[in-house]
Amino acid sequence: MASITQASLPTLDRLKASVPDDLDVQKVAQGWFNTFAEHVQQGNVRGMLDLMLGDAWWRDILALTWDFRTFYSKEKIRKFLADRLGQAQISSLKLVVGSEALQRLYPDLAWIQAFFTFDIAVGHALGIVRLVPTSSGEWKAHTILTLLEGLKGHPELVGSLREQQPNHDKWQEKRRREIECEDEDPKVIIIGAGQSGLDVAARLKYLGVKSLIIEREPRVGNLWRKRYEALCLHDTVYYDHMPYLPFPPTRPVSPAPKLADWLENYAHVMELDIWLSTNIIDTKQDPSMHKWTVTVRCADGTERTVVANHLVFAIGLGGGTLRMPSIPGAEEFQGKMLHSGQFTSGRDYLGKKVVIVGACTSSHDIAKDMYDHGVDVTLFQRSSTYGRSVDKGANAMLSPLYHEGGDPDIADRITASFPVWQNHPMQKRVVKDIAAMDKETLDGLRRVGFRNMGPDDSGFMMLIWQKGGGYYLGACASRGASACAEWACRADVGASQLIIDGKIKLKNDVQIKCFTKRGLEFENGSMLDADAVIFATGYGDPRDPIKKVIGEELGKQLKPI
Repeated sequence: MASITQASLPTLDRLKASVPDDLDVQKVAQGWFNTFAEHVQQGNVRGMLDLMLGDAWWRDILALTWDFRTFYSKEKIRKFLADRLGQAQISSLKLVVGSEALQRLYPDLAWIQAFFTFDIAVGHALGIVRLVPTSSGEWKAHTILTLLEGLKGHPELVGSLREQQPNHDKWQEKRRREIECEDEDPKVIIIGAGQSGLDVAARLKYLGVKSLIIEREPRVGNLWRKRYEALCLHDTVYYDHMPYLPFPPTRPVSPAPKLADWLENYAHVMELDIWLSTNIIDTKQDPSMHKWTVTVRCADGTERTVVANHLVFAIGLGGGTLRMPSIPGAEEFQGKMLHSGQFTSGRDYLGKKVVIVGACTSSHDIAKDMYDHGVDVTLFQRSSTYGRSVDKGANAMLSPLYHEGGDPDIADRITASFPVWQNHPMQKRVVKDIAAMDKETLDGLRRVGFRNMGPDDSGFMMLIWQKGGGYYLGACASRGASACAEWACRADVGASQLIIDGKIKLKNDVQIKCFTKRGLEFENGSMLDADAVIFATGYGDPRDPIKKVIGEELGKQLKPI
């Protein structure tokens, strides 16, 4: 996949095809699938390839490869199928009746999407296929997903399979023994009790796999409690739901402290085994036994050793490591210097002049908070920043899949079926649509230097995939304060307009040369006085804290995240 940098959409013009007005969608999908299933059962790779476009994609998530793999082009797919088709032992292929749908995303872009199920030697799986028309009138696969849904003999312990018997006077002691791992060593040690760590632990627990979460903080959710007070999620819960316990329908977005409490409550309700205030001292891997020996220092100062089959690192995209640029003269600066991860509130800077280095989400939030407290604040934009509204932008990007009353489990599977690089040309179109909706605000932002539409004009999603930053989700499209009130928490919506109006100052015409005693000097000789400089410059490589746990030698095997 590293060699793939561009991909083309299967437009009707490129395919020299059209979609008949009287198209029988179910007949087309069923006909294609019947032939596909026949070739699969016969092990006929050539026949399977004949049902695909030349530049088709096949994504496999654990079903055929026991890995997360994406294959692009018939030749790559041929090699993949030749290697894995026979070993997978696919059987019981069935088209999901009613899943067939003609989707017209743009006048020149249409496909039939359908779901199918199948078994493999060790489990049950799901498939999603998208068929596009060709010049010959045939419909061929442009993307195929195969996804492992579950292992045979290991169902989720939910519904009728959950514990049915009452536990009179024994539950508390049972939980104590489980948490202390007195009767059973964990099969999996999870490092980090954030949302991802809790998600993994919950899934494993109800698959009958014992896990133990190691968390250095004294409370679950503390990383959200320790951030700046104005912090609030910029997205809705429609695509943030956690396993088995969705967010209530009363809360579309969450302030950071509220989310922290939710995570803590989730851990209690789901009965997850967590050692809090616990730090890892040492890890050793025995490759011959496929075991990890992990030594930790617990909250009471005692040391314990736990043996597990697997380590899972759930430490966040940046691993919690603050990234601070090295600027000459920092030791001469007489003011306060800190990272956005150390910032609390604008009220601590009353009567001060503050410069924020960086111009993405955290910097906007902090600048808005400073302005609300009457602080003289300047944003220094080192490079261009992609901005879009949360209300209109998020709706354009997500509402087809993630919306009020939608099924996030289905949406997640559909999302996973799109290869990342296939999203690139699609996002270029979506970004143009969003820019048209946000025209007034974005025109104002461009005038002050926000001229970024993302990698190759592909916007927010590709910035997330490629660098995990470089964007601001909160450019409200000229709705006025009262109209934006419902989004104020989510998007901190005033920041973009405040920048346009000059109420939050912006400097972006030159790079920083050095610190002075009173502030910053720039390469063109200009000066900017500051009582405090806040670096909203992101977080480090998540591999670095992992290497500290597993050692440099094993760390060399880690791929970029």
